[in-house]
Amino acid sequence: MFRILLTAALLLSPLAHADIRLPKLIGDGMVLQRDTTIPLWGWADADEAVEVRFNGQLVGQVKTKDGRWMLQLPAQQAGGPHQLSFKSRNLIELKDIYFGDVWVASGQSNMELEMIRVAEAYPEDLTSANYPLIRQFKVPQEYNFKAPQQDFSGGEWVSANPKSIDNFSALAFYFGRELFQHNAVPIGILNNALGGSPVEAWMSEEALQPFPEALAEGIKFRDDQLIQSITAADKSKNDQWYGDLQRRDPGLTSKTPWYSETLDDSNWQKFSVPGFRPKPFTGVWWLRKTIDLTAAQAQEAKILRLGSIVDADEVYINGKQVGNTTYMYPPRRYELPAGALKAGTNLIAVRVTSANGKTGLIPDKPYWIGTDANPLPLTGQWKMQTAAAAQNLPGDTFIRWKPLGLYNGLLAPLTSLPIKGVIWYQGESNVGAYKDYQPRFTAMIRDWRAKWAQGTGQQNQFPFLFVQLANYLEKTKDPVESSWAGLREAQRQSLSEANTAMVVAIDKGEWNDIHPVDKKTLGQRLALAARAVALGEKVGYQGPELESVMAEGSQLKLNFNHSGESLVLKGTGNSFAIAGADGQYRWAKVQLKEQQLLLSHPDIKTPVKVRYAWADNPEAVLFNSEGLPAGPFEAKIMK
Repeated sequence: MFRILLTAALLLSPLAHADIRLPKLIGDGMVLQRDTTIPLWGWADADEAVEVRFNGQLVGQVKTKDGRWMLQLPAQQAGGPHQLSFKSRNLIELKDIYFGDVWVASGQSNMELEMIRVAEAYPEDLTSANYPLIRQFKVPQEYNFKAPQQDFSGGEWVSANPKSIDNFSALAFYFGRELFQHNAVPIGILNNALGGSPVEAWMSEEALQPFPEALAEGIKFRDDQLIQSITAADKSKNDQWYGDLQRRDPGLTSKTPWYSETLDDSNWQKFSVPGFRPKPFTGVWWLRKTIDLTAAQAQEAKILRLGSIVDADEVYINGKQVGNTTYMYPPRRYELPAGALKAGTNLIAVRVTSANGKTGLIPDKPYWIGTDANPLPLTGQWKMQTAAAAQNLPGDTFIRWKPLGLYNGLLAPLTSLPIKGVIWYQGESNVGAYKDYQPRFTAMIRDWRAKWAQGTGQQNQFPFLFVQLANYLEKTKDPVESSWAGLREAQRQSLSEANTAMVVAIDKGEWNDIHPVDKKTLGQRLALAARAVALGEKVGYQGPELESVMAEGSQLKLNFNHSGESLVLKGTGNSFAIAGADGQYRWAKVQLKEQQLLLSHPDIKTPVKVRYAWADNPEAVLFNSEGLPAGPFEAKIMK
């Protein structure tokens, strides 16, 4: 009897029926895809009736099934603002909704890289960013190996303005801005990129079926206890390694710390900044430098720039810490607190932690103190002292990068919302296994399209636009094999998939930074590709493409499709290499004659193969007259 009464009380209680709930994607300020039916969905108790209105007009009424409800909003033209309301036991009203073009911006860190990281190169693009109709939804970075998730834990639509622009994907913003300035159609960016992620992490269980080893690796992490034990072991290892160095570092434990102005460093070694330690070293070492400033310079100086440091650093000025960075890649740009500097002598001390042997301050980076307009150089002689040596720090497991996890957690919840297409920048994490990349990447593209078709109920071969890996690492004197070139070739081969386009980036990389700053040019090139592939405009978006390779005596003759534009050869450099039957490549002499390239080498009488820009960091010399570069390729004579 008690149970019967309790059940009856619960049924009569206002808690017995849950309010309707919307997915995080459906909220104020959202951009929905124009010119297509839009599914609207959410959750409520069984048999709960939901009424949906668009700009006050009834769209429809629907009841929940298995706790979920959905109905269709008819296709709308670009524009807004619009309102949506959802009424059941509760009322949800959404405002400031626009219809436009929605793009998924995905991949790894070069897509994730935020506008704040390019602020030094493009300061006006941040201060003048006032684009209320360019909006980003930033997906929470939460992996899941168990099942495709239906919703995110958070997230909101944010328009591009000076207060929000710092957190926009730089590449996606420049892409979206270029399109918006072209046709004034609102742009929605679904930003779900995650640094360091390999392509396998973005593949569903179905897409991974042909790759059983990768699938098994992902399924293994459905075990919560395994994740907890690995996470705890990594934390314990790191805490022990860093804690041991902390305890043994006399720079921190001495009576006079090594960041102190009163320390006598007359017996320290000399060290030239930028530069690397001449021998491998793992552990902690210190740098010190004194600079003399006038009262005006001390008052004006707001920024300390220390390029990039391998691996981590803590920076002190006049005995007080002013910044720290825990890993190699971020640029060291430290904003100085008021009063950090004084007229006269000032001490800069840097504690460097090296985890795996090679350590130093990377060349061809900015090293100065002051302001962007008036930098005072810090290059040249510093003083250096070793503090404590250690064994190399074993790497972490990085569970978030395992196969399947990012698809389930960061991608699957997007697939119910129609999109215009995908922009993708990824591949660096797959360089070591570049021979496996093309089949996995193309399987991922096909699977994403299939999943969107299932989620939206529409056949979907949406455009998939991707950036080829940029030039990186040191240049080589002679032609060599290159894993980076191999990955670029795998990307080029992926163009066999319909409605794809590739942006070439081998002229926009930086030898000393895996995250090149110039995301503006690449965003503009992606926008050109979108205009051609997604919007159907007759606009050139590709550089010269190889059409044929013919033997002509001791020369190779190369013909190109260059979209009606002229070929432009910006020097010859070490870019074109040819080989005879022995397969040994040598740098070729290059002539541009009547829009054809003629390649030769005095030691190769019968060349049969050619490579262009086949290196980690190749010389980009071949362009069309619109400034678009040719991509790397390898080919042999066509008989």
